[in-house]
Amino acid sequence: MHPDGSAILAAAGGLGFFLLGLSLMTEGLRNLAGPSLRRGLLHFTRTPWSGALSGAITTALLQSSTATTVATVGFVSAGVLSFQASLGIIFGANVGSTGLGWLVALLGIKLNVGNLMLPLLLVGASLRLLGRGRKAQVGLALAGFALLFAGIHTLQQAMAGQGMLLNPSRFDGATPLGRLQLLLLGLLTTVITHSSGAGVATTLAALAAGGLTLYQALALVIGMDLGSTLTALVAALGANLSARRTAVAHLVFNLFTATLAFALLPAYEHGLRHGLPGLVQADPEFAVTAFHTGFNLAGLVLLLPFTGPFATLIRRLVRGNGDRSIDALADVPPADPAVALEQAEQALLQTFVALLEHLRRGLSGQVGAGPLVPLHVLQADLDRLEVFLDQIHLGRPAGEPSRTLLHLLHGLDHLQRLHERCEEEPERQRTVATCPALARERQALTATLEHLLPLSQSHQWPQAQPLADRVAAQLEQRISPFRHETLSLVARGELEVEDGTQRLEAMRWLQRVSQHLQRIHHHLGQVSLPLHRQARP
Repeated sequence: MHPDGSAILAAAGGLGFFLLGLSLMTEGLRNLAGPSLRRGLLHFTRTPWSGALSGAITTALLQSSTATTVATVGFVSAGVLSFQASLGIIFGANVGSTGLGWLVALLGIKLNVGNLMLPLLLVGASLRLLGRGRKAQVGLALAGFALLFAGIHTLQQAMAGQGMLLNPSRFDGATPLGRLQLLLLGLLTTVITHSSGAGVATTLAALAAGGLTLYQALALVIGMDLGSTLTALVAALGANLSARRTAVAHLVFNLFTATLAFALLPAYEHGLRHGLPGLVQADPEFAVTAFHTGFNLAGLVLLLPFTGPFATLIRRLVRGNGDRSIDALADVPPADPAVALEQAEQALLQTFVALLEHLRRGLSGQVGAGPLVPLHVLQADLDRLEVFLDQIHLGRPAGEPSRTLLHLLHGLDHLQRLHERCEEEPERQRTVATCPALARERQALTATLEHLLPLSQSHQWPQAQPLADRVAAQLEQRISPFRHETLSLVARGELEVEDGTQRLEAMRWLQRVSQHLQRIHHHLGQVSLPLHRQARP
């Protein structure tokens, strides 16, 4: 018996209710959490186990592993969370994502609360429309929660009495080929809906309505769990190396749990058939949800003690460019402070050179021979360096490394500000590059950058410092006369007020850039020789 057209339309509508409800509920809960989500994820990542617990609880509360994994990839991309620290969260998110299946199995199917959700939908919609602030977000979450279960109720009603949706002779959950086909079908379902929770909920509703066999449902949820990695992979596209590694780690972990589940599926089926035959008849939804949670929990328990080797494996699978010092930084600095500080200095130097190249090309209008490191990647590098230096700060000994660390922190602060100057609004940079009145200052700074780039790349800080000092002093002395000249032109009506303002802002931009260049060379120059003396045997 095959489902008729009206049943298919009703099931599609039920799935639409479910997806919309899940999206609204997740959005409302995420907005309610606000900075707490970030603080919680960052605070409870001291160890892999605490990270896993944080990921599981966050996902269970938000009812969306996608929200947790995408947020984690974003934190890693921004440099506020290291790659290795993110692994526990990713592992735990998979376990927390199974909470939605328990809600559906226990409330949506067993208690059949679909009709009871309509008044709750009215309450949530009223709060969302009439409330402000947190009340509006509570209303959004309640409305999403109500829609979610209304969708489950519609799905269950649409599938009731429709017979088998998947022909057991073609998709036989008792054979290896049939299980593999069902796994791939489940993966495709998650890829299409972008929600493993929607797939699991639909599977449970179909199972309760008699549209699937238990063994078909077990194989489907394995594929749906594996398909949930797609969103994190998409989120990592164009991100930095650590974020890409986090997304690949999520994929590898889910591949491991899917392989484990697929291998254990015959044994689980045998145990149910011979050990708990009553459960198969009376509560197959419980058996499916327990299996879904069980294989994710097993993967967590098996891999979490080996987070370090697992991170090493991912680093080998996703390699950096080979010439970026920032990519070689470990999540935890080396025990020897001198080694850790030298690694940080090399990474700071490389980031500084990349910013110098951005400035040089922007001021000269040259395209350049090779591609530039994107500014958002450099920002993530600087944020990661801040975390790295902070960890050295927490455990540094007294003596020379403390003074060196201080100069590195000063240099990092000015690098952050120089990066901000590189990100200034296009109008200001355009004024700097094209305004004839700024030609002398622009040419002086451009010539300075042409000289500083090779000196910085070759670590010849003493030769670079006098030049950086001289240009910064010249631009500082030029500020007042330039301001007077520009305002005089405005007063005489020879220059529009808006154009005059843009010129003054552009001049201040040039002066600030020169100051940051001067201070960065000073602090990194102070770091260079002491570090090299410490590194000598």
